[in-house]
Amino acid sequence: MNLNTSQANGKVPVTILQLAGQLDGQNYQQLIEKIHVLVKEGTKNIVLDISDLTYLSSAGLVGLHTSALILNGEAVPDSENGWANVKSLDRGRSTGKQKHLKILNPRPEVQGIFDMVGFSLMFDIFYDRKEAIESFS
Repeated sequence: MNLNTSQANGKVPVTILQLAGQLDGQNYQQLIEKIHVLVKEGTKNIVLDISDLTYLSSAGLVGLHTSALILNGEAVPDSENGWANVKSLDRGRSTGKQKHLKILNPRPEVQGIFDMVGFSLMFDIFYDRKEAIESFS
């Protein structure tokens, strides 16, 4: 998986984090580490551009969920807990839309996974970059 960042300004500063390749058990921790670094550097709002994400596993879903928790300043699940982390996704679905992490351009197969696991209820999903950037307040 490749991670690239860029900056944008809407109503507030926004970091665009572009993922390319596969997000799975081999690399989901890279995403979490990158989010930690960005938050330490002062990032508050992220548009996650997944237009080039070709595969998303259950571990990738945990990576996305954990990223949202970090941006919200919430406790993150222990990465050694495996299945318990997947089960913790229910907590995210019940709290409503994420305010600091928006999703941009999921491929149809990734959108289908989001719909199946309830991430479409948890994340705002955009197909227009400018609209995603302007959605933060």
